[in-house]
Amino acid sequence: MKSHKLLINLCLSIFFLVPGGNLSAQLVMNIKDVIEIGQANSLNSMLARMNFMSQYWSYRSFKAELLPSVNLRGDLMEFNRSMVEARNYETGELSLVRNNTLSNNLSLSITQAIAPLGGTISVQSYLYRLDQFSYNSQLYNSQPVRLSYTQPLRAFNSLKWRKKTEPMKFQKAKRAYLEKMEDIAVQVVNLFFSVISAQSSLQKSVKTFEDRQQLYAIYEKRHELGTVTKSELLQLKLSLLNAEMDKNNLEINLKNERFRLFSFLGIRDYENIELVAPAHIPDIVVNPADVIDKALGNSQHTLSQQLTIYDAEKTLKQAKASRGLQMNLHGEIGFNRTANRFADAYRNLESAEIVGLSFSFPIFDWGVGRGRVKMAEADLEAIKTQMVLDREKYIDDLQTQAIRFNMQSQQCKHALMAKEIADERYEITKQRFEAGGITVTDLNTAQNELDHAADQYISELHSFWEIYYSLRRSTLFDWIMQSDITVDYDEIIYNNH
Repeated sequence: MKSHKLLINLCLSIFFLVPGGNLSAQLVMNIKDVIEIGQANSLNSMLARMNFMSQYWSYRSFKAELLPSVNLRGDLMEFNRSMVEARNYETGELSLVRNNTLSNNLSLSITQAIAPLGGTISVQSYLYRLDQFSYNSQLYNSQPVRLSYTQPLRAFNSLKWRKKTEPMKFQKAKRAYLEKMEDIAVQVVNLFFSVISAQSSLQKSVKTFEDRQQLYAIYEKRHELGTVTKSELLQLKLSLLNAEMDKNNLEINLKNERFRLFSFLGIRDYENIELVAPAHIPDIVVNPADVIDKALGNSQHTLSQQLTIYDAEKTLKQAKASRGLQMNLHGEIGFNRTANRFADAYRNLESAEIVGLSFSFPIFDWGVGRGRVKMAEADLEAIKTQMVLDREKYIDDLQTQAIRFNMQSQQCKHALMAKEIADERYEITKQRFEAGGITVTDLNTAQNELDHAADQYISELHSFWEIYYSLRRSTLFDWIMQSDITVDYDEIIYNNH
């Protein structure tokens, strides 16, 4: 993205003056320039970067879960002055006695999850002090080292599963970002050609208005000479008035379309920016099979389907793991000591070992566990079937898109030829009208044909570039440069930290 920002800054430094923030010179932009600015400067591009960064931090947080965690916790200055229950150890009689104590404890632990096994190993150090003011005594309890391990048996290993899916999710986020950038390109193309179409319509309208003014002046002189009738002169005047009204309406329409485009681009001062339509279209033909291969290999479609199936498989594995016997193995080994002085709390340490196995087994659950498994199995099969249908439709849409793109190039050539023919016919018709050989109706007909041909040519150009960038979006492949579309993700992460 840094290159895009440099491009914008370069344009601003060349064509913009600082005072007032207005343009001081004419800045000409083509479709490529506008797309680059849209992908770098629009609110949509900012949103795409933020969404990518959200997925980046999610992936980074997961990777941090695989590393050892170091924690320091404690309860400090916990003062307790209250009545508490006390039991006579000989008779078992309960009585209330006054408690007047101050306690402090501190523990340091290092914990590491064992992803392949699903267990957790931890090393801890603990110190506890109790001050009993009523007896003017202190009590220390220390555990300098305690090593513990917990191992679930037959349980679903979520961490191991996430090691498989989280990298795929991050890869999907990268491709989703590229697709968002190409979505912006398609949006910019539509806005760009709306302006180009409005510009063309206004230019034609201005030319028509000027032509009608010239012809009306000629017809006024002829009317004075008596070579044309009053009706013919009024018909031409009506055509002149209609041309002027069209020109005024099209001026407003052009301002609206330019505002929509430059608002999307995040450019406020754009009065002296001129947009030019592509002078030619690239002569390329795509192979539908290559389009399908690139789309399946580059886009997020395949990853999305795999992750959807993995989620269903995860649900099934969880249902199977939670059914029946559940066991949990845990063990601890370490040293501890209780003393009345701090120095003695770390002398003559005593060893402590704890090993145990806990389990639970549902004797009768009315078929709840079995029902969950069967439901998860049915959902998995349904999702796999749906994925096959979605993949077939996806491939069919890609083939259609490739065929449309290959046809659109020829459509543009035909539209250009029609425009040139209509332009030549209008000039001939105009000359015949000036010579008095045809009526205003014939002139208007030729004018309408010329306008339609010009509009059709711009429409076909619009369709070509819209389909092209849609094809780029589907395949994440630049068919002109013949290279995969990519960006420097490290640069995005660095600039958005």
